[in-house]
Amino acid sequence: MEIRSCRDAWLHMTDISAGRAVRNYVQLLGMQDYLVESDLFSAAILDAYSNWNLGKDITEEQKQYFSDLRGGGQGDYRTGMRAKMANVVDCLTLFPHSKRAVVAMCNESMPKHNVDDDAKCLREVYFHLDGDNKLNATVAFRSQAAILFPKNIHFIGSMMSEVAERLPQKPSLGVAFYLAVILVSDRE
Repeated sequence: MEIRSCRDAWLHMTDISAGRAVRNYVQLLGMQDYLVESDLFSAAILDAYSNWNLGKDITEEQKQYFSDLRGGGQGDYRTGMRAKMANVVDCLTLFPHSKRAVVAMCNESMPKHNVDDDAKCLREVYFHLDGDNKLNATVAFRSQAAILFPKNIHFIGSMMSEVAERLPQKPSLGVAFYLAVILVSDRE
């Protein structure tokens, strides 16, 4: 499978999801550059969302960027994230070849189908180190709206960057195996 840049993947997603849903979308993403700006997401907005979802403090000004159009509560992954990130770092520090370095997103086990916030789109991110001192990830989405991909991939890249910076091996970012069970153009 071809490795695409995050920007090229976004353009591809936007193209193939126009007017229809795509089931079981998979792509390898080069994570060296995960900044994908769009009309909806400037670099400043992406930083605000990623920092929020990583459980970091953000300013009142940054909170003004948040809107339902940009994902609303359905895209809020903040709960317990600092501890989840520390757990991944601890796992890969103590067991560099582990298959258990995972961040699972909070979710309702029995979501109400009329409450979007109950059904998070991003489900799990698995981290692993390869033999070339690169940090890679496997990412599972229940659903991905192409219009929101810049925000989601920035969050994933920010997670990977934080893990890499905190590991004693100081790996560089590698690839993300990206799976969306369903890919749509927008949240309609």
